[in-house]
Amino acid sequence: MNAIRVLIADDHPIVRDGLRGMLTAEPDFEVVGEAGDGAEALALVESLAPDVILMDLRMPGVGGLEAIQTLAQRHSPARVLVLTTYDSDRDVLPALGAGATGYLLKDAPRPVLLQAIRAAARGETVLAPSVVTRLVTDLRSPTQEQLSERELEVLTLIAQGETNRGAATRLFISEATVKTHLLHIYAKLDVGDRAAAVATAYERGLLRPRSG
Repeated sequence: MNAIRVLIADDHPIVRDGLRGMLTAEPDFEVVGEAGDGAEALALVESLAPDVILMDLRMPGVGGLEAIQTLAQRHSPARVLVLTTYDSDRDVLPALGAGATGYLLKDAPRPVLLQAIRAAARGETVLAPSVVTRLVTDLRSPTQEQLSERELEVLTLIAQGETNRGAATRLFISEATVKTHLLHIYAKLDVGDRAAAVATAYERGLLRPRSG
């Protein structure tokens, strides 16, 4: 049986060292590379063809979410297992929506992490217990129109007349990421275009008119 080829993407060298040490001690894993940000991870995926990517979300430059979105656009066969310290809605839902196979927190016990990587390699979804609880709560909540902090930032700029490119420049993200945020906004507000999204957000008090 071939070893599971793993790429570690995290901006903290100590975290990468710990994960590499853990995985190399297991006979069914092979750490094929390490990346300090999303851009480096994307480049290494092309050259190393890992089976599983352990992806942190908040990294300088190209973050984990944008990297996951790009991998999905490229139809990469690599499975992405998010490994982060954050389990808020603004992190979990976009990551899973972008195509992550699983979502674990960095305090996961070693056996749980190892089994999660094996499951991810098989294409199975693995979620931290806190993430499962959050998703169930969200499904039961009537306030599904609630926008994330980043979505509100995007919509505020759109309401001010910015184009997708202008919003991307001001928020230091890609134009593709802005488009993704807008699609999520449209879905949450049950609208079909930018003008309707802005109008609905004002109606519901999600946006407030600028004073002066």
